[in-house]
Amino acid sequence: MGGIWAGIQSYFDWFYLPQITWSDVLEIIIIAYLIYHILLWFKRGRAWTLLKGILVLLCFMGVAALLQLNTILYLAKNMINVGIIAIFILFQPELRRALDELGRKQIIKNMFEFNFNEKKEDKYLSDKTIYELVKTSFELGRAKTGALIVLEHDTPLGEFVGTGIRVDAVVTEQLLVNIFEKNTPLHDGAVIISSNRVIAATCYLPLTERNDVNKELGTRHRAGLGISEISDSMTIIVSEETGAVSIAHKGTIYRNLNETELRNHLSELQNKITESPKKHFVKRKKGGQQK
Repeated sequence: MGGIWAGIQSYFDWFYLPQITWSDVLEIIIIAYLIYHILLWFKRGRAWTLLKGILVLLCFMGVAALLQLNTILYLAKNMINVGIIAIFILFQPELRRALDELGRKQIIKNMFEFNFNEKKEDKYLSDKTIYELVKTSFELGRAKTGALIVLEHDTPLGEFVGTGIRVDAVVTEQLLVNIFEKNTPLHDGAVIISSNRVIAATCYLPLTERNDVNKELGTRHRAGLGISEISDSMTIIVSEETGAVSIAHKGTIYRNLNETELRNHLSELQNKITESPKKHFVKRKKGGQQK
């Protein structure tokens, strides 16, 4: 073993590199392992999107340094302290959750969770899931049972999953109807679906802060709209008062949908079609009033 290590050291000596010891290799492995799992942990939540935005800014600053754009570099140098504070503000929910996990000693367990067998295509809605969602939505609508179903897309919703109760079950009409049945333990809050599975129920969602929301819309619709403003998820909303089925997506609510319209919206998410932002804030189906 000593001979092998001596050979490795002599190889690096040929490149005029400093002596590398076993402790150096061990430190490199530990640091790489920690960085990997920190990035993996960030990717489970919305912080991953914010982190990519910060990396874009850093790349922009690198270009400014290469081109010697002194004014931009001067502004960046004087704003770095404000930027550090802003980072702590932006990542405050994720940092709070990390400390909470550390206090409950779950972070070590999470470090050893790998999902190498997860297929990327499984993230998107299957035809069976769409069929079950459409059937469930109008079954709940006929019974005037309120429902809030969030369909995760590319933006991870881990921070909102953590506010509810883990389920991890196949999407079926029977399961969803039972979850939203009145006076049951899981009926209050939102259901989050990811990779064609019901991940969690009774999840809390952020309410939209917009002032131009139609006054007819209650808390359930405002929550569905709120989550659509901070992620690329699509939310099915069933009104408890009227039984009407709506969709919230990209900051827009599509109200009073029929089965065909709902299926078309879900198919849009399934096919990963990206559309430009809508001009109108709330839309009704054809023949209805636009708000």
